[in-house]
Amino acid sequence: MPALRILWVLPYLPWPTTSGGKLRQYHLLRCLAARGHRITLLVQSKTVLDPATRATLEPLLEQLIVMPRRPLRSSKTMLSALLSPAPLLASVNGHAPAFSDRLDQLLEQPWDIVQIEHSYMFEPCRAPLRRHRRAFLLSEHNVESTLAEVTYSRLPAVLRPLAGLDRWRYQRWERHVVAAAARVVALTAADASMLQPYSRQPIAVVVNGTDTAAFADVVPDVAAGRILFVGNFEYAPNIDAVEWLLDVIMPRIWAAAPATRLCLCGYALPSQWAQRWEDQRIEWRGFVPSLQPVQAHSSVFIAALRDGGGSKLKVLEAMAAGLPLVATPQAVSGLDVRNGIHYQGGADADALVKAALQLLADPQLARATGEAGRAYVHDQHDWNRSADQLEAVYAGLACA
Repeated sequence: MPALRILWVLPYLPWPTTSGGKLRQYHLLRCLAARGHRITLLVQSKTVLDPATRATLEPLLEQLIVMPRRPLRSSKTMLSALLSPAPLLASVNGHAPAFSDRLDQLLEQPWDIVQIEHSYMFEPCRAPLRRHRRAFLLSEHNVESTLAEVTYSRLPAVLRPLAGLDRWRYQRWERHVVAAAARVVALTAADASMLQPYSRQPIAVVVNGTDTAAFADVVPDVAAGRILFVGNFEYAPNIDAVEWLLDVIMPRIWAAAPATRLCLCGYALPSQWAQRWEDQRIEWRGFVPSLQPVQAHSSVFIAALRDGGGSKLKVLEAMAAGLPLVATPQAVSGLDVRNGIHYQGGADADALVKAALQLLADPQLARATGEAGRAYVHDQHDWNRSADQLEAVYAGLACA
């Protein structure tokens, strides 16, 4: 399609790729820039733009503009979270006059597409968009109102009653933002179905992807007896998954296969976990810049997720590497995969333990499961396919 001039608004820097959202944004930017689109990235970031991040992002962009986000524990953030009609996440990222002023200046220029990532980024954009009568595309990664319970469950007990109030506020906020958008993009058909009643137009699905070429040469070691989990531990569903894994699932696996090791990788891995679960069979790796070496020395990827929305990039990357997957239905939500073929598992601990032990004991089953998953991801979830889907949405907006 013809090259477009795109203003893309983000609540975080998409590099380094320490979360699923950042990974998605970076690879879509990479694909779209390679197709000639001229992209300006306006970011409200809680982290400072460092030289390595600048060097990675600027070659993809016409302009990179980074505005600081005030600290989460600031008095303004806390007061806004209590008194604002906007939900907690929108208050944390909103009520930012300097950011709104910068967006207002940018909207004086001609743009083919204005894209806002996440409904919680809309608060500081609302007034400038209205003032310039500018249509915008909303890209929503989750149905955020459904995540309030698990997020608040991590807070002190005195704050947990706020979960119900904040879920109600986010449901109202979602309706408002989705209705205001000229077009909405979701990651899965299930999320699109939940958001569709609020939208003026059919909600498009732009699937999550993987850089399939980057994982094509990984050969998992099905005889290593090593189980892998990867996640961003600022995300409450990943914390819940590890706690369930270490409290319930792994002790039962170790009872049957005592030599099995567990490797935990990901950003913001809590340091206190090593004291809570003192076991030499657990490897506390934290964030690793390249997953392929860890995948190649692992036998199974386990995704014991009980909450969360969208589709899980950690799962797609594991499948792209040919790692046999043990998963709950939640972990493969949004994916057109079949239990017993592309992955093994089920909804409860019994099913996950049984599946992990079968894969660890049966190299032939492990290889067949891993290769079925790899083939599925190669066919359905390469980032270029995702970029094709997003360009189709752009084409509809550009012609409107």
